[in-house]
Amino acid sequence: MRYVSAAILVIVIIITACSPKATQVKQSNGWISLFNGKDMNDWFVKIHHHEVGDNYGQTFRVEDGILQVRYDKYDGFNERYGHLYYKTPFSRYHLKMEYRFVDGWMKDAPSYTILNSGVMYHSQDPRTMPKEQDWPISVEMQFLAGLPDGKPRPTGNMCSPGTEIVYQGTKYNGHCLNSTSKTYPPGEWVTAELIVLGDSLITHMINGDTVLQYSKPSIGGGVANRYDPKQKVEGKPLVSGYIALQSEGQPIDFRNIQLKNLEN
Repeated sequence: MRYVSAAILVIVIIITACSPKATQVKQSNGWISLFNGKDMNDWFVKIHHHEVGDNYGQTFRVEDGILQVRYDKYDGFNERYGHLYYKTPFSRYHLKMEYRFVDGWMKDAPSYTILNSGVMYHSQDPRTMPKEQDWPISVEMQFLAGLPDGKPRPTGNMCSPGTEIVYQGTKYNGHCLNSTSKTYPPGEWVTAELIVLGDSLITHMINGDTVLQYSKPSIGGGVANRYDPKQKVEGKPLVSGYIALQSEGQPIDFRNIQLKNLEN
């Protein structure tokens, strides 16, 4: 009888593990996938010089489960700074993804864009951007890779097109702020995490290490150009906004884009 009971117990365990309740428990950690590895149906594009929704030259595309940024169908870069926006804005969340840089930099793009990309957060709705606005009013977690000169080039930095932050208790006056991360070579997958608490504390993490923290993102400063003045209310706290993957002349791959909503 003990053998029969054991067999029944095994069957019960298997059924329980395969039940919807077990699946729900598996997903109870709260993470959701923003990118399904198949298409970009939950995302939309805005590229400088183009209307919202015009994915010029298939800049953003999906192949082999990877969300790619490519320029092989371009006739020239022509300052076509682009961003791929997730459909829903968020306020308090933990975002994580993997990225890697690949070959094919557009040689007529500015030199600072070499092995340079990022993810924008608290971005304005791209549907409020004029066709000729270059950068969305947003805050960027900047991704960089090492250059052939071998000099340190940290990743997970902060840049602020049309925005400002507070760093170590003081308003930061620069456009970009370096993190404490090490330098990673192109071609290597890097895990980036961004913890956003509305207009409070912001944390950048690279490969599991906290590399930068700052607070109080707000609208202000320069860099973003030809915007609708109604969208740039100086000093307005950035409490929420859109998440967008960047395209600025350097091919890059993204995968495993996940988010945990921290609102509750």
